[in-house]
Amino acid sequence: MKITVICVGKIKEDFYRKAVSEYEKRLSRYCKLEVIEVQDEKTPDNAGAALEEQIKEREAARILKHIKEDAYVITLEIEGSKPDSVSFSNQLQQLAVQGKSHVQFIIGGSLGLHHSVSKIANQAISFSNMTFPHQLMRVILLEQIYRGYRIMKGEPYHK
Repeated sequence: MKITVICVGKIKEDFYRKAVSEYEKRLSRYCKLEVIEVQDEKTPDNAGAALEEQIKEREAARILKHIKEDAYVITLEIEGSKPDSVSFSNQLQQLAVQGKSHVQFIIGGSLGLHHSVSKIANQAISFSNMTFPHQLMRVILLEQIYRGYRIMKGEPYHK
């Protein structure tokens, strides 16, 4: 299976980069992983709702250029469903059984995703009601994908 993570912005902190690199290495034995970073927009302090909407729209245009027609698209959104790790693993396995050979996960920028991205998604998931930095969400997502493959293969993984 090919898994693509499309995310807004680059990771600036070295510790996040190292964690992403580690999970990319671990995942290489289970799937073909691609991480696509699209440019984020600078959000001025005290930006109004209209400007924030414009920023999300510009970021969305960059994201949408990378969406593949044959891919199963999952957005990370706070309003999404909240699967546990076993359910998430089962879903990845079911997608493969159903012939979905490409899954694209989308992580928005600091303001979230524009509705034009949300509406094309096959599914929205959330890992928590809490808000996390989008750089950290990349690490969390990759860890959960890795955990999902370990569960799928019946391999041990810390709890």
